[in-house]
Amino acid sequence: MKDRVGWTVLYLNPATPDLYEVMREETPPGLDLLFLESWQPAEVNAKLPRADAFLIADAALTADMIQHASKLRMVQHQGVGYERIDAKALAKAGVPLALCPAGMAEAVGEHTVLLILAALKRLVAAHESMVAGRWLMWELRPSTRNLHGKTVGLIGFGRTGRGVAKCLRGFDVRVIAHDPYITLSDREKSEFGVALVTKATLLHEADIVSLHVPLTPETRHLIGKAELGQMKASAVLVNVSRGGVIDQDAVYEALRDRRIMAAALDVYSPEPLPAGHPLTRLDNVVLTPHVAAGTLDAFRTKMRFALGNIARAMSGEEPLERVPGT
Repeated sequence: MKDRVGWTVLYLNPATPDLYEVMREETPPGLDLLFLESWQPAEVNAKLPRADAFLIADAALTADMIQHASKLRMVQHQGVGYERIDAKALAKAGVPLALCPAGMAEAVGEHTVLLILAALKRLVAAHESMVAGRWLMWELRPSTRNLHGKTVGLIGFGRTGRGVAKCLRGFDVRVIAHDPYITLSDREKSEFGVALVTKATLLHEADIVSLHVPLTPETRHLIGKAELGQMKASAVLVNVSRGGVIDQDAVYEALRDRRIMAAALDVYSPEPLPAGHPLTRLDNVVLTPHVAAGTLDAFRTKMRFALGNIARAMSGEEPLERVPGT
């Protein structure tokens, strides 16, 4: 006998058949998945009123969309950065918004270390030269660096910052962090091998500055011309948080003028990064398309948590990781 369908869940992002299959495999009884074939307004507007819950990756959710969703009883984000979701409109409508930290720390931690190593070792230049038939065995040596012995500065020491710290074990690096919203016990400092410092100290001392903060009015352009000027000329800047956390134009200019050695970026403002953007013409930058948390393993973990959380709300329980005020 087929399980009774209790709630219809609209995945508010067009994805791929492979990912839809993962979602189906992780869907608890009582939920019916509804997918978008496109992002055309006619299709979106037709499906909004059918949904009891939205599951959202990076799509914007506006007050008009919320008003149009007459059955809406919950919004579940598959990540933790919800600046594109109108939380105030949800609160006004009495609809809870829940986040999904599951799968984030490991995937983002690994990708951050990947970006650090790629920038230090000039992996992109090495690969592209090989593809072009050039053998730069000696030419690359003066501009590549070891991670061993370096100081890694993490701005933001929540889940993903801690995930990076864990991934850095074994590289014999010094890890420092700046996060004005947390305190660490002696046990936590020892567990993560990290010392909390001021932002100025971190920028001055770090060989790698890696950003792990949400995009808020306080963090917008957290790294701009002034902050870049405080960093070492040999420093690498890594951003896997949100594009608006850095002043992208200022970072481009610092890279172009070699005021910092390199940058490795997974997020941009705007997204997607426009074709032919000046950043794509630099030889001291590594660019990836907002995929730090986007592995198949992480996606399955996220879907298990997110869809389970919707089922939890459907059964009348308080959803986990609910955003305060919604």
